[in-house]
Formats: sequence, C-alpha cells, structure tokens
Amino acid sequence: MDEALLPVKRDVRRAFERAAKTYDEAAVLQREVCARLLEHLDPIRLAPRRAVDLGCGTGHAFDALATRFPAADVVGIDIAPAMLARARGRSRWWRRVLGARQPALVCADAERLPLASASVDLVFSNLALQWCEPSRVFAEAARALAPEGLLLFSTFGPDTLRELRAAFAEADGAPHVNRFVDMHDLGDALVHAGFADPVMEAERITVEYDSVLAVARDLKAIGAVNSLPARARGLPGRNRWRRMTEAYERFRRGGVLPATWEVVYGHAWKVPPKRLADGRQVIGFAPKVPR
Repeated sequence: MDEALLPVKRDVRRAFERAAKTYDEAAVLQREVCARLLEHLDPIRLAPRRAVDLGCGTGHAFDALATRFPAADVVGIDIAPAMLARARGRSRWWRRVLGARQPALVCADAERLPLASASVDLVFSNLALQWCEPSRVFAEAARALAPEGLLLFSTFGPDTLRELRAAFAEADGAPHVNRFVDMHDLGDALVHAGFADPVMEAERITVEYDSVLAVARDLKAIGAVNSLPARARGLPGRNRWRRMTEAYERFRRGGVLPATWEVVYGHAWKVPPKRLADGRQVIGFAPKVPR
C-alpha cells in the first residue's frame, strides 16, 4: 500500500490517547461490530491456550473472550497507553475477587508484535486494521500464530464515510478521510502472508445524525480523525467548513444525515510452513491407518 495513503502512526497514537476518556461512551458502532465479529466464532471449534486481542482499545472484548475461552491466557495489545489504562480496570469485579486470570496488557504496534513466533492460537482484532498497513499486520500475525491458529478480524472498507469524503471533496479536494482497503485485496494479502482459505464478507451499517457537527464530534470522541500524511494542518477555515457542510446536507433524508460504514469481516487459518528458512522443503507424514 502506498505510504502516502497510510495513517501516520504517531498521530494515530496521539488521537487515541486523547480519545481514551470519551471512547466508551461514543463507540456504539464499535461495540456492535465487536458483537457481530464474536458471533463468527460460534461455528468454529477452537480451544486456544493464548488469545490476543489486537488493537484492544479499552478492553471491551476481554470478558467475552474470557467467557468463551476460559482456559486461555488473554493478551490485550494496543498502541495507545491511555487506552490500556482504561482496559486495566475493565474486568468484572468478581473475576478479580476470585483471583481469575486477568488479561496481560502490552503497548505495541500491530505491525511489530512483541510476541514469540508460534506462541499464539487466536488473534482477534476488532476495527484496528484500518490504522495499519494490512500486509504487515498479517505477516506479524502469521509469525506469532502457531500452525492451525486462527486470525479473526474486522475492519472498514472503501465505502466507509463516503458522504463525508464526497462533501470534503467539494469543499477543497484535500484528503480528509482515511483510505480503506477493499476486502478482495485483504484476502489476497492473507494468502500472501501464509494463511489458508480466507473467508471475507462485508456489510454496510448506516448511523444517523442530526447535524454534520454531530458526525465530527463522534469521530473525534472515538479517535477516528484524519491521520494521513498529506492532510491539511490546523482547523478547517470557516469558508471550507461551510462548503463541506452544505455539500453534506445534500445527503439528508427524512430529517437525518447518514454516515455509512462498510464493515469487512475476515478470518483465515495459519498453515504449517512448506519450506524452512534455509530453503529445505517440509514434508508431512500421516500415520498409516490399519485396514
């Protein structure tokens, strides 16, 4: 992916640091997508020893993962220390009283995981991939996962915030909305990283608002701000904001303004390597079944 289209990591970290206090109240969509992503585990037989919540934010998925996989050690990884500080107090009080294992929290970039190779059985990631270079995240997940381990994730597709993107295009033409990768390209990247049989699907969720200002406030509250290298610096001028608002108002239907989110879900299994690092081919032998 072109580096000019990738969010600047220090700006992403800064945005989520600032949003930590407001995130839980505003993250209605994120919680709904998380619930739908967890449902993808229902038909899957998996008993992980260690499960990683990659881009865990304030730890909303911790209890669900611990309930679904009670024998697993859960590790929460996020790029923003303030988000992890919120996650630290997330676990239910009775789990702490009973001395149940608490999630281990690690501050790290999803593209550079501080995990040993083949040390994880499940990587779960809800709406974090869009802040990264997907192929790098997939490569790191493949390295950290043990053979037959599972990667399950959600992210945003290209149709996300199309109304806001179109409105800003009329206002000044500068990039104001982050770019999102098509699910077919994500599937190709999974295969390239060493995953087998990726399953991809997408849906569109529309959130309704009373005003453009309400859209902007929600995005800021969850840390979803423009982090592109070529973005305009500083606050938008009054004239630019007026032009953008007028353009967005053309999408108003039934008294409300829509904000479209294209949500992409994907999962794939880590396959055993076919070659060693020195180039030697790996050949598996199955035990002979007696007749």
